[in-house]
Amino acid sequence: MTAPRLSGRLARLADLSGGYALADIGTDHAYLPIYLVMTGKIQRAFAMDIGEGPLARARENVRAYGLGDYITLRRSDGLAALQEGEAGTIVIAGMGGDLTLKILREGERVASSAKELILQPQSNIHKVREYIYRKGYAIDREELVLEDGKFYPMFHVPLERKEGKKPSCSGMAWNMACRYGEPGLVLDRDLQRRYLLHKISRFLEIEKSLCAKADGEGSRIRRQEISEELSYAKAALVYFGGM
Repeated sequence: MTAPRLSGRLARLADLSGGYALADIGTDHAYLPIYLVMTGKIQRAFAMDIGEGPLARARENVRAYGLGDYITLRRSDGLAALQEGEAGTIVIAGMGGDLTLKILREGERVASSAKELILQPQSNIHKVREYIYRKGYAIDREELVLEDGKFYPMFHVPLERKEGKKPSCSGMAWNMACRYGEPGLVLDRDLQRRYLLHKISRFLEIEKSLCAKADGEGSRIRRQEISEELSYAKAALVYFGGM
């Protein structure tokens, strides 16, 4: 039996794996750990999800591929079902940034005992990158995938060492790095440019919509937030484009 064919997003996540025992948080169908075990990149995996429905699908797929001895399924809303050091790679992908941060903070001891994190937050990406930087870690690889008209930024965090290039903790460079990664880490510069242009277009649309609304306090605050995000995206387009 051949390994399942992964989507572009999952395939790129698989590329980031360093070959350690892997914990896939929010595994859904468990295709990522199944693929990595079947291709021989890893020997052991934990497929974890909070929902019984996704776990049932994952269990069915693990059984169908005959990998019950290699992939352990656990019901969990984060890292609580893992022991320290049990997984060398922790993948948290396809969730909002706030939930990703909640999982990392509540499971900090387990997360810090791993060798690497692979993170792909769906929103508030800057909050997740900022958390990683402020914990003293560096991001050593960034990936960007365009799939079905949607951009998916993801990044790899080695935990065995804290040295490495990290942005200055202030100023425009810090804000751009937290939002869009560091220059040189995303290798597909054309795709990164398209992503930044997409963000700029989206912020302009939101700004226009807000200007058409009543000028209340909440609307003014939101306009200021969008104006700041627009300035960061425009600065990143110039800064990264010049690298």
